Amino acid sequence: MTEAATESETDTVPEHEPVAEADPAPPAGPSLHQPKRWLIAAGEFVAIVLLVIAGVWCWNRGVVQLAYPIEGRETLISTRYHGNWLGTAAGAITLAVVLGLDAVRQVVLAVRTRPQKAAEADV
Repeated sequence: MTEAATESETDTVPEHEPVAEADPAPPAGPSLHQPKRWLIAAGEFVAIVLLVIAGVWCWNRGVVQLAYPIEGRETLISTRYHGNWLGTAAGAITLAVVLGLDAVRQVVLAVRTRPQKAAEADV
């Protein structure tokens, strides 16, 4: 009995609900192809160089060789690894790779830039 009441309620549409109209088109945003992307790519290349230098420096601090001289024998050399320095080096190199990918993307988009008149003539 409750099912019949529910069906009859859903079949009728209340008259006071507004009808949804089509949304207007969103305003045109900035174009992907912008010459200022060269500046962004240059900044990312500088950051990549600095991150690689920092990564190498951290890696060298993370690997320490210790020498223990023993009388009458060869010197015992052991290697100690510091995880915090090695992890920082891995993070810096990973970030440099990600920035490298984005820098290549920025350069490609900057190269593809066409003047506005040429872009309108193609349309």
